[in-house]
Amino acid sequence: MVKPAIKAVKAKKEVCKTDAIVRPSNRPAEAERLFRSEAVEDEIRRIASLLTNARLAWMFTNCFPNTLDTTVHYEEDAEGNPDTFVYTGDIHAMWLRDSGAQVWPYVKLANQDLKLKKMLAGVILRQLKCINIDPYANAFNKEPRPDGEWMGDTGMKPELHERKWEIDSLCYVLRLLYEYWLTTGDNSVLGDEWIKAIQNILRTFHDQQRKDGRGSYQFLRKTDRALDTVNNGGWGAPVKPVGLIASTFRPSDDATTLLFLIPSNFMAVTSLNKAAEMLEKVNHRSDLAKQCSQLAAEVSEALQKYAIYQHPKYGPIYAYEVDGFGNRVLMDDANVPSLLAMPYLGDVDINDPIYQNTRRFVWSEDNPYFFRGKAGEGIGGPHIGYDMPWPMSIMMKAFTSQNDAEIKACIEMLMKTDAGKGFIHESFNKDDATDYTRDWFAWQNTLFGELIIKLVNDGKLDLLNSIKD
Repeated sequence: MVKPAIKAVKAKKEVCKTDAIVRPSNRPAEAERLFRSEAVEDEIRRIASLLTNARLAWMFTNCFPNTLDTTVHYEEDAEGNPDTFVYTGDIHAMWLRDSGAQVWPYVKLANQDLKLKKMLAGVILRQLKCINIDPYANAFNKEPRPDGEWMGDTGMKPELHERKWEIDSLCYVLRLLYEYWLTTGDNSVLGDEWIKAIQNILRTFHDQQRKDGRGSYQFLRKTDRALDTVNNGGWGAPVKPVGLIASTFRPSDDATTLLFLIPSNFMAVTSLNKAAEMLEKVNHRSDLAKQCSQLAAEVSEALQKYAIYQHPKYGPIYAYEVDGFGNRVLMDDANVPSLLAMPYLGDVDINDPIYQNTRRFVWSEDNPYFFRGKAGEGIGGPHIGYDMPWPMSIMMKAFTSQNDAEIKACIEMLMKTDAGKGFIHESFNKDDATDYTRDWFAWQNTLFGELIIKLVNDGKLDLLNSIKD
């Protein structure tokens, strides 16, 4: 659905100083920030002190803590167990995908800050509980809401904000859980709730391979927006059971055209393999680990058979969606997982020649959702529509680039398309960056901070400091 643009952050007395240029911070006043981490504040000061471009330092300082400042609601239960509910921003609900991506850049700092570590554990524990309420749902309420906006949708419960089946919703939980466990060594999140959740994930993935009919998921909504409901009575387009997993919706929350969404199936493979490792090493559940590994291998084999298309201009590329019958959709959407973002997620090798061909295809006018104009260029999608590239795609281009000039151009474009706000928006008009959607979108803000930190840590500080306002 199209999210409303709601202003959520205002200029405060804090300032960012670089090369004697002073800019008012756009972070909430300290007393109004929802969660504070000393490790994150130290990282902000470290990176900002290294950046000589005042505007870039200002944007980084605004963006990197935006998830903590404005969306993290941390609590503890009666036994002292952490429970963290994360808003997506201007919608006060928790998406499994968004919340997993929003807190992801903070995981590497968890061992430096016990409070941050507990908050992250709380996100994971809340996500596992959500999966066990309904593994097909993409977004959840903090408390049950019998009067929720989408209670008329198929299969809804008061605990759910939306019930759109998206493979990546489950994958993002596994991605965050694995990285947290790998970084901290904390096994406390891998208890009974986890075992129940991975069983639900396996059951759901197998069901959506649709080997025995249509599976158990159906979705209908009364709406005037075609991509917010599902054709064929809510079952979606037919698929041939070839081993791939059907995803009724994309990471954009838009309905898929053909149900085998390729980037999400790639993410399922890596996520299942991560789950298998945790199950084997921590839980000693070889039975469940084997189920994860076997499903991952089956999906991986099917991807090699059905995901690749011989393009007349680019050679072999990955399709965006297929159906197993030989039909395919050739495009990319800005939302992650996307074809462009697959190396960022670790789902394909960045030097995979098929990926490199695909990368050239999606960043061109041959991708129907690539837009180029006076203000900037990038990949958009039907969620917002024509002529509206998403900064997320520009960031993914930078994350997956091996070319310094290309990376620099991406950062410059991100700086020039913020409409002077110091934050990253959902999308902007290709010819006028002041025409944009969503003032408050924490995922993209925090992702920008993640990108800048990665570039600094990868030895690209001189590149960043060569950027002129």
